[in-house]
Amino acid sequence: MSKQSNHFTFANEAEIEDLGNGLKRQMLGYNEELMAVKIWFAEGAIGYNHAHRHSQVTYVVEGEFHFNIDGVTKILKTGDSCFIPPYADHGATCPTGGILIDTFSPAREDFLEDK
Repeated sequence: MSKQSNHFTFANEAEIEDLGNGLKRQMLGYNEELMAVKIWFAEGAIGYNHAHRHSQVTYVVEGEFHFNIDGVTKILKTGDSCFIPPYADHGATCPTGGILIDTFSPAREDFLEDK
């Protein structure tokens, strides 16, 4: 990958990508080993189930999310977090609208393909 974000990222300078279907993404910082991403969910938006090789920790900044991790569903609210192990099938729905901070190790190469 051999890419790295600047040492400081300011919210008013970092691009916000519209992913469609009520989802937006902003890269907060990354190198080959670690990545942090801010994700906005519109009311009713769905992060469809998927799996990847990366370890992931997600923090709920605001809103309510129904997380499914390997067939177990839990409701997470503002201030909650979860760990998603590599290759675990996972997804989330957001009935209220909300914001997540996702961290990945190593960084998600697929998020950087067009950067």
